[in-house]
Amino acid sequence: MTSFYTKNLSVSFRNLNIIKNVNFEVKEGEFVAIVGKSGSGKSTFLKTLAGFIPFSGSIFLPKKISLIFQQYAVFPWLTVSENISFGLENMSNKKQKDILQKHLKLAELEDKKEKYPAELSGGQIQRVALARSLAPDPDILLMDEPYGALDEYTRGKMQKWLLDIWTTHKKTVLFVTHNIEEAIFLADRVLVLNNATFQKEFQVLFFKFYSEVQ
Repeated sequence: MTSFYTKNLSVSFRNLNIIKNVNFEVKEGEFVAIVGKSGSGKSTFLKTLAGFIPFSGSIFLPKKISLIFQQYAVFPWLTVSENISFGLENMSNKKQKDILQKHLKLAELEDKKEKYPAELSGGQIQRVALARSLAPDPDILLMDEPYGALDEYTRGKMQKWLLDIWTTHKKTVLFVTHNIEEAIFLADRVLVLNNATFQKEFQVLFFKFYSEVQ
């Protein structure tokens, strides 16, 4: 079942083609990574899907999507609990509380729920950002180099944690990274973006092996 797709998607800036006539499809439950050199348009493509950048062509997306940035996109004046609960205001108090408890446990932040972002490590802050994105139960997670600012040790832990979450919840994930090793480790399909379009596609068998040995 198709989760989302584009038809002849193009993005231009001052007569420069950033994305050109891209036909793209992601199936429900897939984990797809996009790689490419700096300036190839990876983040532009993701932000266009999220509705932040004007485009021509067509994008067909479910209504419920979440976007996670490389920068620590949390509210510094809110606690961990308040950050994760942000956007759930239209739900009943009981449902908000149930969702919060579920995602505090999922993010392994139950003992940090009253802390502010300034009191957390980089990995913990990104877990808050991911938990907040998962809390409204989106159909798609768009992730724009979310681990680019982390050290190698923390990055490795966060990659493993993300795979565990994806295995459990089977969300559709589109993950942008400049790190080829990260793309191979995380995704079951990797696309290479260059010269304003996708040049190559690789199916990754590593994840199947990873799943079997866990």
